[in-house]
Amino acid sequence: MSAATSVVINVTMATFQTDVVQKSMDTPIVIDFWAPWCNPCRQLAPVLEKLAAEYGGKFILAKINTDEEPQIAQAFGIQSLPTVFAFYQGQPVDQFVGLLTEEQIRQWLTPLLPSPAQQLAREAMELAETDPKGAEAKYREALVLEPKEDSLKICLANVLLKQGRLEECGTIIEALATRGFLEPEAERLKSELEVRQAAAESGGVEEARKAADAEPTNLMLRIRLADAYAAASQHRKALEICLEIVKQDFGEARNEAKSTMVKIFDMLGPASELTGEFRRQLATALY
Repeated sequence: MSAATSVVINVTMATFQTDVVQKSMDTPIVIDFWAPWCNPCRQLAPVLEKLAAEYGGKFILAKINTDEEPQIAQAFGIQSLPTVFAFYQGQPVDQFVGLLTEEQIRQWLTPLLPSPAQQLAREAMELAETDPKGAEAKYREALVLEPKEDSLKICLANVLLKQGRLEECGTIIEALATRGFLEPEAERLKSELEVRQAAAESGGVEEARKAADAEPTNLMLRIRLADAYAAASQHRKALEICLEIVKQDFGEARNEAKSTMVKIFDMLGPASELTGEFRRQLATALY
């Protein structure tokens, strides 16, 4: 968004939820409460509009005419005009009342807007699914600016994994683990990485299936087949193989199969129906 028309919007009661609350989940919203009879409002408006255009979409300016929208003004407790609110992730986070200079408004905006590294990370996030290499470049740029920001390292590891660059992803995860803990997303990546590494060693689904069929009593080869299925996103097949091994074996293979199931649960996340279904079955088989 670079044109003023795309970053300055008039908001009504009917559009407030969509134009302010929902959009604020991703982008800060600056709400300008004004009225046609208010002279300071008329002085402030062009300054705010100029900054909205200059910042090119880093914030959206939402203009609310209090004469036409008294319900919104009442909800915000507006007592004098102009009043300007900053709204982010569904909540008001700051405000000022009265006429400020352009420089004062810039200073007020600074902590509300994303840093250059945060802006790069947002752009990378939008590319992660469709262009992981492009996302990688932006995450690396952001890390030059914020080299100690672990959340950026996790995001970089994720896009490396999407590209199949397992060793580079593993190096980042190992470095993060030296802190003595891993964030939930880093744990998920670690589990997926280990499954994909095991699958790569087995040569993929077809090779793993041939090896398992050639030695039907070798349960470790069945687990490698489960790894290959999981790496190919055939999670149910992988979990079914591991669960069967847990039920029939009481030695090393059982522990390995259980470990693989837990890794797949991490990959899928706790909200997954498969995770819930097979967690219950695993608990029953174990206890």
